[in-house]
Amino acid sequence: MSEQIQASIAPRVRIAHTPTPIEPMSNLSIALGGPKLFVKRDDCTGLATGGNKVRQLEYYIGQAVASDADTIVITGAVQSNFVRQAAAAARKFNMDCHVQLEDRVPYYDDSYHGSGNVLLNRLLGATIHKFSDGKNEAAADTNLEAIASNLRNKGHKPYIIHLGIDYPPWGGLGYVDAGREIMAQADCMDIHFDYIVVASGSGLTHAGLLAGLRASGTPIPVIGICVRRDSSTQNVRVKRRLQEIISLAGLPTDSSSVDDVQTDDTWLGASYGLLTDQIVEAIHLAAQTEGLILDPVYTGKVMAGLIGMVRRGDFNKRDKVLFVHTGGAPALFGYEMLHKADT
Repeated sequence: MSEQIQASIAPRVRIAHTPTPIEPMSNLSIALGGPKLFVKRDDCTGLATGGNKVRQLEYYIGQAVASDADTIVITGAVQSNFVRQAAAAARKFNMDCHVQLEDRVPYYDDSYHGSGNVLLNRLLGATIHKFSDGKNEAAADTNLEAIASNLRNKGHKPYIIHLGIDYPPWGGLGYVDAGREIMAQADCMDIHFDYIVVASGSGLTHAGLLAGLRASGTPIPVIGICVRRDSSTQNVRVKRRLQEIISLAGLPTDSSSVDDVQTDDTWLGASYGLLTDQIVEAIHLAAQTEGLILDPVYTGKVMAGLIGMVRRGDFNKRDKVLFVHTGGAPALFGYEMLHKADT
């Protein structure tokens, strides 16, 4: 039903390998002595090493194809997973890609600026632009417009994937689909999840997932672990995105309330993309108990949050908690300091 509703509103192309698996994390559950933990493997979506952004790109690239664009223009942090997957999606649909890499992280070695996702962007043949004011979303989008204008002057037809809050969150529709997908899988597996834990950054994954779950008729709490902003600021952003996504998806306006939005910034750390002791522990623990490879920016921070909530007593031992693995493993190769922190 969700696909029929959304297809009438927004063009979509098929890229992601879905449905992605849901797996138990039995070893990690035992190690923490807490609830029963599960993982939604959205690191297994396929395109260019996978990740959650492929779901969003199905709608952005759908619009680009429908508008006969020949170039994708996108902005993100230096080690952005979204940028990497957008470059791959552009190539898959025979488009060029111009990527703007924002200097968001005060990082201190060459691997961050040359390896990981940056290396893959170059492999994919993306044209790379650098942007120094990584904390200013509006300025980043303004510069994207300038890049697109220059491309138009050269005869190209760019499609821009904006970053800022003032542009429609079409990508959030991908996680409306994911929310319904999770509930269909839970029904097949005869599992009732008591909580879902997910990264909360741009807000599209968090808000889209919440809209999709509520459209499926479930009140499961969704806890967004803040990766870039404090909880109060992020709450405002996700609430706005939630209402916008509900409207874009053609869902009933009362299908989800802004009161559903929960965020936690306990594990935010000093800044976006900077390692903390909790993130380092989480990455190692997930790898050594479940063979799960997490990234330092999103999933490592979310796993640190999940571990912290278990230890804080937020769940009881009978609860079933689903961790949404949004991918991002290539970024690990830009963080040599992660290894140095362990030696």
